[in-house]
Amino acid sequence: MDNKKMIPVGVEDFKEIREDDYYYVDKTVMIRDLLHSYGKVNLFTRPRRFGKSLNMSMLKCFFEIGTDPLLFDGLQIAEEKELCEEYMGQYPVVSVSLKGVEGTDYESARAMAVEVLIEETRRLCFLKDSDCLSENDKSLYARLLDRNMDESTLISGLRNMTELLRKHYGKKVILLIDEYDVPLSAAHRNGYYDNMLNLVRLMFHQALKTNSSLFFAVLTGCLRVSRESIFTGLNNPKIFSITKVRFDEYFGFTDLEVRDMLEYYELTDHYDAVKEWYNGYQFGKVKVYNPWDIVNYLDELTADPNTPPTDFWSNTSGNYLVHKFIEEYGGGQTQAEIESLLAGETVVKKIREDLTYKTMYSNLENIWSALFMTGYLTMRGRLSGDTYELAIPNREVEHLFSDQIMELFQERVAKDGESRRKLCDALADGDANTVQELFEDYLDSTISLRDTFVHRERKENFYLGILLGLIAYRDGWRSKSNQEAGDGFADIRVEIRRKDIGIIIEMKYAEDAKFDEALQEAFDQIVRENYVHELKKEDFHTIYKYAIACYKKQCRVRCEKEE
Repeated sequence: MDNKKMIPVGVEDFKEIREDDYYYVDKTVMIRDLLHSYGKVNLFTRPRRFGKSLNMSMLKCFFEIGTDPLLFDGLQIAEEKELCEEYMGQYPVVSVSLKGVEGTDYESARAMAVEVLIEETRRLCFLKDSDCLSENDKSLYARLLDRNMDESTLISGLRNMTELLRKHYGKKVILLIDEYDVPLSAAHRNGYYDNMLNLVRLMFHQALKTNSSLFFAVLTGCLRVSRESIFTGLNNPKIFSITKVRFDEYFGFTDLEVRDMLEYYELTDHYDAVKEWYNGYQFGKVKVYNPWDIVNYLDELTADPNTPPTDFWSNTSGNYLVHKFIEEYGGGQTQAEIESLLAGETVVKKIREDLTYKTMYSNLENIWSALFMTGYLTMRGRLSGDTYELAIPNREVEHLFSDQIMELFQERVAKDGESRRKLCDALADGDANTVQELFEDYLDSTISLRDTFVHRERKENFYLGILLGLIAYRDGWRSKSNQEAGDGFADIRVEIRRKDIGIIIEMKYAEDAKFDEALQEAFDQIVRENYVHELKKEDFHTIYKYAIACYKKQCRVRCEKEE
């Protein structure tokens, strides 16, 4: 691996990737397609971590006056020689990212927006000495560097920057705004939505509608929010969402691109696991992998080829949307639909692509739409109009859903002291029938994992997590999960010192409802691995051995007292 290119973990700057010889998945043909079909304003909506920022950096490097043509040597766009001669390095570019405008209140968020404007103004520092600008123009430039700028300077900042560039170069300007909706998302979470909406609307109105210096603009974000009137008055802004065929292969990695990357790093043996965990998203007509997952997992594999797949994408945010969805709507028909999704099946839903952050959580239809637009669900087919078949894309997101289900379940049972007390009393009495009855009541009240999509080990861990959540807070109980016990590892070991009682629990998933086989397998494992050894060594007078077999919302419990 010593002579291989570095893997660009967390690197979103195209120039840095090319100059420092990182591995680059070539998406430069996007430039050609954009020039063939661009509008005055072009909006690309994709989930987070799907390469939006890197593509915006690529556009900046291609179009901006003074660019280094060597950055594109050997890439696909370099084969478009006439196009490169006409457009490469021929335009002034203003490029800003709003992904950092996430203040906890409006004042701090506004200050962050000011810093974004100042940073880009500094990058264009040659303007302060331009012979093409008047003294008034240079005074305007100076105001764009003032952290105490007034509201009108901030609102007109992007437009004024494009005007100054046009005067300097005598050419219209390309404006790039990355993650345009992050300020709105943060404002909604923190309670200053209307103020931020007004600021963003006015800034965009100035920069995108009344701007004669603009050649064209490209924006990226997670959601399309045209109902917010942010783009009011623009003449047909082009919106390229995840349902559109145009540009469908330029955000995310295709299967061929992932195969090539695995082959380059001599990791082809991991293809099946990579595909199962990180593929499955459909944009337009193309299936794509999450690029954030791929670069992070391959980076781990190059250090240790035995590293198992894990969850990279969901850990980059709080996953509040999934939590809210399950908490608010995870019952009745929706519970059945979530169970179907976790089983690898599809659900049919009408999707609203023009959501607003203010109304995202106002009804169930909007939340289904938001889950789709933000990448927690993907489409498997389009039935008609805006009606789609939706599915969980892969193992990684399935893990996310089941983890959120477990977290919410444990929050609920922590408040249900009486039922938990009865279950624990039954366990301590060796009362298998009561344990079975009470545990089934809990299974019936929560979203369950069904067959097909979820692997057996994951299902067993899910049921184990439910039981652990029920006994974890019992006073006087010392419970351990998968801790060393005897010659192996018991699923759960409980020590009740004040009653001199020890409990061993082995959990199995009963495929096709074969409860007797699963119970016997569990007991055989308890005996074979000598799980009671540690409890005996510590002189517990009474030891109960439990085998628990689960299937969907049913369970069977068998208990034997150690003699």
